[in-house]
Amino acid sequence: MVPQYFLPKQALTALAGAFASRQGGALTTSVIRWFVGRYGVDMSEAANPDIASYATFNEFFTRALKPDARPLAKAEWICPVDGAISQFGPIHGDQIFQAKGHHYSTTALVGGDHRLAAQFEDGSFATLYLSPKDYHRIHMPADGRLMRMVHVPGPLFSVNPTTARGVPGLFARNERVVCVFDSPRGPWVLVLVGATIVGSMATTWHGVVNPPRVKQVRDWYYQDQQVLFKQGDEMGRFLLGSTVVMLFPKGPLRFNPEWTPGRSIRLGEMMAFEG
Repeated sequence: MVPQYFLPKQALTALAGAFASRQGGALTTSVIRWFVGRYGVDMSEAANPDIASYATFNEFFTRALKPDARPLAKAEWICPVDGAISQFGPIHGDQIFQAKGHHYSTTALVGGDHRLAAQFEDGSFATLYLSPKDYHRIHMPADGRLMRMVHVPGPLFSVNPTTARGVPGLFARNERVVCVFDSPRGPWVLVLVGATIVGSMATTWHGVVNPPRVKQVRDWYYQDQQVLFKQGDEMGRFLLGSTVVMLFPKGPLRFNPEWTPGRSIRLGEMMAFEG
């Protein structure tokens, strides 16, 4: 076997992705069982808790939850994922706070579109980290109509808290999928940010967005369609874990007063209110 340090990161990602989608029988079951034990995955919440029944690692990783596992709070904005709060708060001009000493621009995050980014000047943001043990489907924080999707190519750095503190502009550098919605409260954006070995991100309306690995920004527009979602609907998933960044326009949005960086969060809890 070739030692890992002789393989470029792209090759490691491809190998991991190939295994994750392969029906490996007993080997797949053994890897899933190890993963559950290593990361403390709570399979009692899964719609299908039988580890041996998952044909591929991806099927396990994107497992559904029991219907009543995540009740939705009666709130204008609900948390769209299980995970932990990385950062949240005001956008200062076009600058988003990443970690002490590190900021990045809304324009860079959305792939260079200044007009899109300008809608969130002096608005608000939330960055939510999904660890390996978490549920990896993303749900709608509020009602919304899909207007556009942008796939921005980039590297795949780790997005864990340690890396977030050390890599400048991390979330505006990694490969990502920018989902733009409109709503009665105005436009808002939800960005799926890739990470090390996260070779694939998918949306419910498009399917797998990447691969293919490309070098140019890709755009899809949906203004002439009625792609509508209700709060709590599934909208996407990571085929290995990562981070979600949300952008909100300037206005009366107030985050949950119980939220603090590093706090664990669950899909469906109150994220924010207006007023």
